[in-house]
Amino acid sequence: MTNQASNKLLLIAATCCIWAALAHIGCIVFGSEWYRMLGAGEQMALMAEQGHWYPTIVTFVIVVVLSLWALYGLSGAGAIKPLPFLRCVLIIISSIFLLRAGAFVFLMPVFPENSQTFWFVSSSICLFIGGVFFIGTFQQWKQLSKHN
Repeated sequence: MTNQASNKLLLIAATCCIWAALAHIGCIVFGSEWYRMLGAGEQMALMAEQGHWYPTIVTFVIVVVLSLWALYGLSGAGAIKPLPFLRCVLIIISSIFLLRAGAFVFLMPVFPENSQTFWFVSSSICLFIGGVFFIGTFQQWKQLSKHN
């Protein structure tokens, strides 16, 4: 890979992950209003209002995962040095986002407090991010094989 980022789709995917991580940080910082606004469900919002540790820990784990995925997107794009297992991890990230996009039908009964709007919006976002990760990874496939 070159010193300059060479794959715009992976840069877009990384940027989306950064924005998603920042939105989740907003939940931790601003509390129940943000959990409600972002559709995390009334139970999470109520626990946050009560100062329960669970929403903060779950949300922090999501922030860490999204941040790592952003780093892998940047690495795949050539914006930073190649990270370990780059091709494999990019495929896994793409798969997780795409599976999450399609699995909402099965997840809805597990989280009945989330609205249909939440499921439509979040699944659409996951489909978009998974798609750009997937296509960007496919575009970079030969370059990525040089580093794994």
